[in-house]
Amino acid sequence: MAGHTIPHFQNDAGHPVVEVGVKEFMCVGATEPFDHPHVFLDMGDDVEKVCPYCSTLYRYNAALHAAETRPAGCVYLTRAA
Repeated sequence: MAGHTIPHFQNDAGHPVVEVGVKEFMCVGATEPFDHPHVFLDMGDDVEKVCPYCSTLYRYNAALHAAETRPAGCVYLTRAA
């Protein structure tokens, strides 16, 4: 995956399911300071993956772009120092 940025997702609102447009990504749990260790998740051939830290169920949706989620607002954006 050289040359590609791994998208990061968070679930501040506690949604039961977050749909994403990628199968490889990082889950941070919630925005700082309430985040958990940033964990790399790979769905492989599956279409769903549960984060082992926060139990968010991520579901692959091919209609979404890498920086898009359903519900909206679950893309984690790092803050500039």
